[in-house]
Amino acid sequence: MPGITLRKLRTSGWLSSNTAHIIFEDVKVPVENLVGKEGQGFKIIMENFNMERLIGIVMANRVSRNLLEDSIEYSRVRKTFGHRLADNQAIIHKIAVMSIEVEILHSMIEHVCYQIKTESHKNDFNLGGTLGLLKVRATRSAELVAREASQVLGGNACLRTGPGSRIERAYREVRIGAIGGGSEEVMLDLGMRQAKL
Repeated sequence: MPGITLRKLRTSGWLSSNTAHIIFEDVKVPVENLVGKEGQGFKIIMENFNMERLIGIVMANRVSRNLLEDSIEYSRVRKTFGHRLADNQAIIHKIAVMSIEVEILHSMIEHVCYQIKTESHKNDFNLGGTLGLLKVRATRSAELVAREASQVLGGNACLRTGPGSRIERAYREVRIGAIGGGSEEVMLDLGMRQAKL
């Protein structure tokens, strides 16, 4: 539309995203383009954030599971000092910690999705606050798993090709997940305000 200019912004990760600086100068919006009722736009945006955050939570868990799988596979085939990495207790403990993070988060996602599907969230808890807190948990878990996976794969986790390529990419992108859709501080505040502490 006339009056709208865009300038693509380069990000550290999510290289295919359409992140842009948008400038509006005297933009005329036709009445037929109104979404919802006038003055209610903020509410629509906030409700949309719930699904955006849920998608981000699921993405964080999927990435974490991928990194866990890569760590397990690598630890089974990589040998150091004549033994598989999987035979080293320190490596097994890292994989155990990653497994705990992935499985607990997956269970929490299933619980929230069930409540959304059955609409039981309308009586039992506030969806926005719960998703905000879950987003913090999901992105912190993804950061931990990315770190532990990079320790398991060592130098291979720093390469954009080979067995550590997904770990390298995840490590670059994990901060975007923590910030996009609402920073940790905003999410924690939202969750506590809606809990009415």
